[in-house]
Amino acid sequence: MRTFIGITDYDWYDFLASMQGLDEVNFWQPSASTTFQAISPGEPFLFKLHSPNHFIVGGGFFAHYTRLPVSLAWSAFEEKNGARSLAEMRRRIEKYRRTQPDKGADYEIGCILLEQPFFFRRNDWIPAPADWSANIVRGKGYDTATGEGKRTWDAISLKLSLSAISPIEDGRARYGEPTVITPRLGQGSFRVIVTDAYGRRCAVTNEKTLPALEASHIKPYTESGPHDVRNGILFRSDIHRLFDKGYVTVSEDYRFEVSARIKEEFENGRDYCALHGNHILLPRDENYWPHKQYIRWHQENVFR
Repeated sequence: MRTFIGITDYDWYDFLASMQGLDEVNFWQPSASTTFQAISPGEPFLFKLHSPNHFIVGGGFFAHYTRLPVSLAWSAFEEKNGARSLAEMRRRIEKYRRTQPDKGADYEIGCILLEQPFFFRRNDWIPAPADWSANIVRGKGYDTATGEGKRTWDAISLKLSLSAISPIEDGRARYGEPTVITPRLGQGSFRVIVTDAYGRRCAVTNEKTLPALEASHIKPYTESGPHDVRNGILFRSDIHRLFDKGYVTVSEDYRFEVSARIKEEFENGRDYCALHGNHILLPRDENYWPHKQYIRWHQENVFR
């Protein structure tokens, strides 16, 4: 297993550490010029403070990397971005980019989505690896089975095992023996990963205007539907509302279905009815296709 130690500032850490019950955070980068491929989903991502504080102060489990306009990153994660407001987040981006404020700019940023985050109190901070170089700007990856990577992960595991912090609550191995977990997604990560899985296109209309697209739960979270990509479909916002109210659905062979009640109740719906029977756009990765158990639930409990 590998881990990545990313550099962050004290304000980001301190603000998030003060929040209770966090299920996810967005470890954002002010520029989206580079991608992130250092670790795989489920592997740990650790937080190290900027110099002169050469300490690891927390971490989380990697779920996904993407690029987003700052407005959508804020819409998805709000304070889980480590800022009190969108305005504050924009000011930080401008600070790190060393650019003048531009109210009209919707800055594109890199977003490293982390699940089950944990933060250490000051007396539990862990020294950075002995081979950490002052020239490192963003971070460094380590193998948790050897050398400084093993020493660091062993120290993290011990701190977690002795504390009340419990980022993993199911039956999988928690700490100690390096184990890649399947990260449970929070609401914000669910929205972003579903959006990317569908190529940022509405599954029904092929619409690509990002602010008009919404990740829909097939089985609502309020009905014990999980934040699982297989329980999600990307819709244009109007179709999302119709889906939630039962006027449209998706069949088990992935066709779009429109209820006759649209025409009966509204004496219209021509544009929606024209889409009836069309195959929906599916993710390239079959592992992200809508699960038929959720589709059946929607047909039996919501569709009218």
